Amino acid sequence: MSVLNQESIFTSMLQDGPFAVGDQPPTNRPFSKATKLWVREITANPLLKTKYRIVRNQIFDFLGTSCFDEVFQLIHRPEAKKACSTRAQKLIGNMFGIDGSDEEISRYLKEYARTADDVINSMRTKILAPYVSHIEMTNEIEATSDPVELLLIIFNDRFHKKARFEAKRKLQLISLAGSIDQRKRESHIVAKFSGFLDFLNDYVWSPSLKIGDLQISYLLSRHDAKDFKCVSVKTISRETAESLVPAPGEKLTLIKRRSFRDKKVEIPIYVSIRKKEPAAKVLKLLRKNQKDPAVAVDDELGLMAVLNSIGDVKKFMKHLTNSAVRANSFMTLEDISDTLTEGKYSSKATGSSTKTQMLKFFARLGGMRVEFIIHTNRSYLNYIYQRDVSHAEYEIKRIFDTGVAEFLFPKDIYHLNMDEIKQRQIKWCRKRIEEY
Repeated sequence: MSVLNQESIFTSMLQDGPFAVGDQPPTNRPFSKATKLWVREITANPLLKTKYRIVRNQIFDFLGTSCFDEVFQLIHRPEAKKACSTRAQKLIGNMFGIDGSDEEISRYLKEYARTADDVINSMRTKILAPYVSHIEMTNEIEATSDPVELLLIIFNDRFHKKARFEAKRKLQLISLAGSIDQRKRESHIVAKFSGFLDFLNDYVWSPSLKIGDLQISYLLSRHDAKDFKCVSVKTISRETAESLVPAPGEKLTLIKRRSFRDKKVEIPIYVSIRKKEPAAKVLKLLRKNQKDPAVAVDDELGLMAVLNSIGDVKKFMKHLTNSAVRANSFMTLEDISDTLTEGKYSSKATGSSTKTQMLKFFARLGGMRVEFIIHTNRSYLNYIYQRDVSHAEYEIKRIFDTGVAEFLFPKDIYHLNMDEIKQRQIKWCRKRIEEY
């Protein structure tokens, strides 16, 4: 379900629904024509009416008020607002299971606010980089980390519609960041990630190389003019690559490789450890239309590996499970999907292509569940460069096709046509891949 759907779990954020941020703060003019129209819309839909009551009661509980008049009064009473912030901070700390002093809870909330800002800034610097001026955050909102202050801005007529929407958006993102942090603390992700790296260094990678000693090679590949699919690839040394100038349709790709030992033979393998940052997890929750990280973010620990051939892939799989046994843990492989040799990739992820080739599975070992994505040299190059398959294109498509771009930057506030921007960004992405 799109995050923009009226049945979305984030209904209160939508600008085409009853909770939209308007030119005037909510309930500021209770007898206006717009308010009467809004009341009719709410009362005509039992689900919306229930959601409205829940949201209203949450606001009153959070601020310690009993009506909207008291909310508006709180805006202009600094001492009462300060006391309200202190009280609300403890409520949030208990909700997210934060044990500690007021100062420690405040530190956590500031970190959540920083994550909320990082979500927007990541969009500004990546997917929507050419539109950075359009989506720049209001200074006062970016500088605010106090949830009470942000909530009161929504009701403050001194703030423009854009600023009030950004305050509401930041509150929602802070809430998601808090849920993600709570999940991280409860599931001990940091300790598990460290344990996973220790397992790889102690049992999987070849002891002939020091930790961090990577052998530099290059993949020289030739690509089909029609879809830029890899048609041939060979591994060359750094010295050879330095004297080469790729011809049109060719790519020279740096690859830093470790190795693992199979029957006394060193087999090279490129490895990228995947650990999602909090902002990336927040975006995934939005894309999945979920508020529970335990449901939506199942790939917190992950590894992507690239080997020379299918034969080497099979050897690595056997070596991996044998290594787990040597580490005194049985390893099971779950949710296996293999399209390296044939078959269409079937993923429920919006924006993904059926042409994607990879071996994907989750490995359960040592109390961890780790996502593995395995490529050959050729499938890895397609993952980077092929039209409609490349990960760079996929990142663009999923942000727009899931509705997240419009959700974070609604048209009536930012005046951006996301359909046009999507096509423009994909075209720019292809130009960068194929011409540079």
